[in-house]
Amino acid sequence: MVPHPDGSTPTLVPALTEVGPEDVPALAAGAAIFGTGGGGAVHNASRIVERTLRDFGPVQLIGVEELSEDDAVIMMSGVGAPTVGIEMLSSTAQPETLLREAQRTLGRKITAIMPAEIGGSNGVSPLGWAARLGVKVLDADGMGRAFPEATMISPNVAGVRCEFSVQADVVGNVEVRRPIDLKWLERHARAGVVASGGIVMAAHYPLSADTAPGAVIPRTISRAVSVGQALLTASSPVSAVADVLGADTLITGKIVDVARRTEGGFVRGSLTIAGTGSDRGRLQRIELQNENLVALEDGEVLASVPDLISILDAETGHAISTEMIRFGQRVAVIAWACDPLWRTDRGLELAGPRAFGYDLPYVPFERKSTR
Repeated sequence: MVPHPDGSTPTLVPALTEVGPEDVPALAAGAAIFGTGGGGAVHNASRIVERTLRDFGPVQLIGVEELSEDDAVIMMSGVGAPTVGIEMLSSTAQPETLLREAQRTLGRKITAIMPAEIGGSNGVSPLGWAARLGVKVLDADGMGRAFPEATMISPNVAGVRCEFSVQADVVGNVEVRRPIDLKWLERHARAGVVASGGIVMAAHYPLSADTAPGAVIPRTISRAVSVGQALLTASSPVSAVADVLGADTLITGKIVDVARRTEGGFVRGSLTIAGTGSDRGRLQRIELQNENLVALEDGEVLASVPDLISILDAETGHAISTEMIRFGQRVAVIAWACDPLWRTDRGLELAGPRAFGYDLPYVPFERKSTR
């Protein structure tokens, strides 16, 4: 675990030992917030996972420290443009195909899967896949949020090589790649995403008890459930979410402009929020590429990747994903600090503002408000 600049280590929430159908609403609500606009909308995924857990039983969660030499872990996720995922649903055959091909390629049994990202549907769906496949889930992910590109994943920050990647689309096409690095994986995988209609399912980065520690973001499933529980049980959900995350509310207002397009396997664009109430007269712009990347006001950067920016419904506190943003919605924008791993030189090289083409220095987000 990478310490904070002041030498302290991040506070970890109590670890869950399993996830059952009763936990899915909180998991989905929390994962949507960690999605920072991306990772796919959680509505369909949460319904599917809840039903799967009722049919197959709860999924066992294990911590990174619990991995043994007999364990092999692989990341699973959907890859592509979230807008496409609204219309193109996945197949139950895809995770089965991925597991089979990953085991064949690795040459050993995979005992656990983990989300590549805790954000959005990609933080929820792996629980359903694991229940159906009969494997455990590692209580961790590769981002601590959602990011749009294959290079932007914690094992890459930690210097762990990706041995192979398996990609399967909804009609049954399967591709196995042995990339020389993650930049090449991104190029080839994204081409496959576009050829498959804009969204696929993938498994990559096999990990073990030796390689996982320090290369993944720990206890993020447990943390997403705790954030979701705070949201679902609070009378003032936006404030409750901000408190549990250590976040600030950047603006509360109304969506007055949405410029969004799907190209190259991504959703790109920006949106503008006009302040209401005590924020009346303010205008804030959010730049996005699947996820919310930069929050700007009067030429000043209020927050930027790799720190997290999430857009919440101003009344319910539920996150609004990139593909669901609409003109006229009343929203609150919150921001909070990323995992310290992303604030290292390597982390900023891979996922700082300049990695997305913004000629901006990274200024670490620090919470200003106290409640």
